[in-house]
Amino acid sequence: MNAAFAVEARGLTFARGRAAVLDGVDLVARPGVIHAIVGPNGSGKTTLLRLLAGVLRPQAGTIALLGRPLSAYSPRQRARAMAYLPQSLPGPLPLTVRELVLLGRTAHQGLLGLEGGADREAVARAMDLARVDRLADVRLERLSGGELQRVFIAKALCQEPAILLLDEPTASLDPAHALQVMELLAGLRATRKVCAILASHDLNLAARYADEATLLHGGRVALRGEPSAVFAPERLEPVYGCGFERCVSPAGLGDVLLPRPGGAPRR
Repeated sequence: MNAAFAVEARGLTFARGRAAVLDGVDLVARPGVIHAIVGPNGSGKTTLLRLLAGVLRPQAGTIALLGRPLSAYSPRQRARAMAYLPQSLPGPLPLTVRELVLLGRTAHQGLLGLEGGADREAVARAMDLARVDRLADVRLERLSGGELQRVFIAKALCQEPAILLLDEPTASLDPAHALQVMELLAGLRATRKVCAILASHDLNLAARYADEATLLHGGRVALRGEPSAVFAPERLEPVYGCGFERCVSPAGLGDVLLPRPGGAPRR
């Protein structure tokens, strides 16, 4: 196991019954990178994140965080090292935004679970970073889906982890807030060397912000490497089963990757 890696997964295999979901998948990511996991529905993205988070156990393979086997971490130690934001958030909880974000400090608090000044500062900082500070006293049931997503991102940030695992973190957000989330991850990468591993269907956001990417297809790694290689249309087409083309953005934001209407993969 290489201590230079924030996350090191080797040969991960997972099946439900006789149906293989992942088959011999490797993923490594260093501190201070954004690593995008992409692929069509059913390719194994969510399962891979759940294995890395310790929610599921692989039938074969190994996982290490910061040079230590995942199995060597206690739940408290794991919560200090890593925060996991699933795609499906829990139903409405009888809490305010501040109270939920404070739950991210549980692993840092003493046996009595009493909050201190450092906890309050971390909560305020996380809410500010996720731009939900104005919602601090609002109850969760009054929030929109996008607001709730950003609140759970704030909770994850409040853990002050070295590793962030995020499953479709921008899926319920409008374009402006989606950009804010990706800019936030880019800032954490630069200032705190946080390793962010995210599953995403938004190929353009992933291509723009990721330092490296893994393309999954049928539970296996189809390609890994720099975004310029992974997000090339000729690489994506056989995996997604449709044609892709690069178009110049009318907003002057550079090229955007679009599925080609009626377009079959190149032969």
